[in-house]
Amino acid sequence: MPSTTNVLDEARELVERRLADLDEERRRLERALAELGGKVKRSPGRPRGSASRTGTKAQAGAPKKRRRRRGGTRADQAVELITSQPGISASDVAKTMKIKPNYLYRVLGDLEKEGRVKKDGRQYYPAG
Repeated sequence: MPSTTNVLDEARELVERRLADLDEERRRLERALAELGGKVKRSPGRPRGSASRTGTKAQAGAPKKRRRRRGGTRADQAVELITSQPGISASDVAKTMKIKPNYLYRVLGDLEKEGRVKKDGRQYYPAG
């Protein structure tokens, strides 16, 4: 009886070969459709109009639209909240700011390095 790893390897190889065959068939069918004057759908990848395409309006000199920040940066918002509620936990700060805690931990770590906040256990306090 063949070992489980051999069976899995063989199954994996079969699937990979079949996918390669299907990719080749798709390319042939797309070429045939293009020669018949049909529109070819784009394959998965970068969507049309993305910024990295060459010759887009953004690269041709059209002004880029920028989002404006409301109420300062996340770091400034976190410092304000910690100043108004000394001893607040990072998860409570995240809930109040309506952002994910894993993002906030990175922001708080940078604020600690900058000396804008201090951490004592799980609680954050304004520095100074």
